Amino acid sequence: MDTLTHLIVAAAGPTLLGVDVIWVATMLSAVATMAVLTAIYAATTVKDPMAKRVKALNERREQLKAGIVASTNKRKSLRHKNQTADSVRNFLSQFKMLQEDQVKKTQQKLMQAGIRNKDLAVYIIAARFVGPIVLGGMVALVIYGFDYFPEWGWFKKYAATACSMILGYKASDLWLKNKITKRSQLIQKGLPDALDLLVICAEAGLTVDAAFDRVSKELGKAYPELGDEFGLTSIELGFLNERRQAFENLSRRVDLDAVRGVVTTMIQTEKYGTPLASALRVLSAEFRNERMMRAEEKAARLPAIMTVPLILFILPVLFIVILGPAACAISDNFINR
Repeated sequence: MDTLTHLIVAAAGPTLLGVDVIWVATMLSAVATMAVLTAIYAATTVKDPMAKRVKALNERREQLKAGIVASTNKRKSLRHKNQTADSVRNFLSQFKMLQEDQVKKTQQKLMQAGIRNKDLAVYIIAARFVGPIVLGGMVALVIYGFDYFPEWGWFKKYAATACSMILGYKASDLWLKNKITKRSQLIQKGLPDALDLLVICAEAGLTVDAAFDRVSKELGKAYPELGDEFGLTSIELGFLNERRQAFENLSRRVDLDAVRGVVTTMIQTEKYGTPLASALRVLSAEFRNERMMRAEEKAARLPAIMTVPLILFILPVLFIVILGPAACAISDNFINR
């Protein structure tokens, strides 16, 4: 029996502070290999942001042309695409869950998230109805049906089921809000550069729609989201009867106070004939100052944020590197004695 125990201990490999060194090295190698594979996959599957942006601009151009030059076959294809959304809409109407103001708010949120398909608003509302049933039903089946957690009391089981239903109801809204926030941050980051280019285009004598089109092309690769919005605004300025409507559509599609300020400035310059370049130059300087202040604020928070990773990850590694050889030497001396 002692011989068998000796063999098992010998096969287990060396240990450091009660931890198998070979097992830790194996796990770290697996994590490193996974990280390398992920990096290779991310590097080889880079998508061109211009392709998606050009497709969205062409779709918007076709939508604006639809009332003038749309053919009968195209209208039939659009009607065929909307059949699924109509069926979902009829299903929700039976349960009195579909309201026009709710649909409009969801469509506006989809536009702010960069999703141009308005029919997805019906699916977002349907997800609020289906999500609690599916997720809550799965959790209830695991907890009550299979009794996977027999040690839990009635309150824990009830709380887990209720939280899963709430999460299923809010999941679609959280996903949409997250996309809006990320997209707004990317647009806000490139807005000062876009205003500087607009000032240059205005001083060069370009019209407003030509200036927006030029800026969208120049900023398409650096800031594809902002280039997408400016490109749509340029198209709407050329197709819509009222130019004011094109600017108001831009403020609806982007959930940023800075963009609303730019839209207000553009509308006032169109209405009163004030110089566009000087107004945009002032806005650009203000937005650059705000961006610098946000960067300084993040830099000031960095020492406090780095305290927790320093304590949890860096200091233990330093202790292991510094005290590890001494601990191994002491352990070998005691074992030899």
